[in-house]
Amino acid sequence: MTTAGRTDDVTGAGADERLRRWRLVLGGDSADGTGRTLTGQDAAMDGALTALYGGGDSGTSRRSGTNRSAGLGASAPSVARWLGDIRTYFPASVVQVMQRDAIQRLGLSALLLEPEMLEAVEADVHLVGTLLSLNKAMPETTKETARAVVRKVVADIEKRLATRTRATLTGALDRSARVSRPRHRDIDWDRTIRANLKNYLPEYGTVVPERLIGYGRASQSVKKEVVLCIDQSGSMAASVVYASVFGAVLASMRSVSTRLVVFDTAVVDLTDQLDDPVDVLFGTQLGGGTDINRALAYCQSRITRPADTVVVLISDLYEGGIRDEMLKRVAVMKASGVRFVALLALSDEGAPAYDRDHAAALAALGAPAFACTPDLFPEVMAAAIEKRPLPIPDTASHP
Repeated sequence: MTTAGRTDDVTGAGADERLRRWRLVLGGDSADGTGRTLTGQDAAMDGALTALYGGGDSGTSRRSGTNRSAGLGASAPSVARWLGDIRTYFPASVVQVMQRDAIQRLGLSALLLEPEMLEAVEADVHLVGTLLSLNKAMPETTKETARAVVRKVVADIEKRLATRTRATLTGALDRSARVSRPRHRDIDWDRTIRANLKNYLPEYGTVVPERLIGYGRASQSVKKEVVLCIDQSGSMAASVVYASVFGAVLASMRSVSTRLVVFDTAVVDLTDQLDDPVDVLFGTQLGGGTDINRALAYCQSRITRPADTVVVLISDLYEGGIRDEMLKRVAVMKASGVRFVALLALSDEGAPAYDRDHAAALAALGAPAFACTPDLFPEVMAAAIEKRPLPIPDTASHP
């Protein structure tokens, strides 16, 4: 009986918790069917959720179909209080989603132009994208606060990715610099064996290496040139943020010459600002049309060592320029020895919307287009530098 009683208690507690969660999800009134009353912190959490998801233009709830009194409206003080509330009641990942929804659903972008609003928000890549899209309308009193918000996000990204990026690419650069008379410890045995397979002696079960291939020794000279060509249309905001950080990391490596180009219907070279990715980001202008062909023409004109150059196009491939010229330009670059990489997105957001016809055309040229997470990007660049197959993720979008 005692055991059964304990089971009933546990079951009852579990059922009550499920009912509580359903009540928070449904919004609460006679239509939700739970009959559950919230008190204390649960009631405060429900109020924060209702303020965002429960108020319609005419006071009609988007969550439950009934009249609700809560809402954010366009009041800066009420929004500031709400931002503080959600940071108290929800984890950071949920706060970021709710902030994004508030900006999209309630048109709160204008309030982000006020310094006190920026100080209250949870900074993330999506907020940075919103701030960059508002950059031209931002009053001077807000710009320093906005830069501080952007700098915090950039610093977090650099802390997460910079060390691994430098280590991965340094190894790739050393391996790509081959020497013909290597010391024993510098011999690249995989490449040496492949290069000497014709000298296989079956009676001895071995390969006689007539030619040794070795890893190059690290040097201070420039070994590779990397061109990051970034679509700055509105849908590419997260990619622009990550690419700017990676551009700054690459620019800090002496053996890589890095150029960063952003484009919409115009082309802007931000290479001279690569020492500070925040300056790069505020030099972009999210939104507008897209002319990939013009951007690639500019990048092509700056290539001096094709065989040692990697061009990374980061775009959803919705081309507003001349499609055939764009594809012809990619083909010419590849034929000259350039390693061309097409990324549909550089973000953690999964498969993006993209132009499938253009992606298929690039794939036919030997330049498959795929979405890439920031964590995978160093491996993609290492493979491009070493001219080996790209590590295309299994979940990548295929044309």
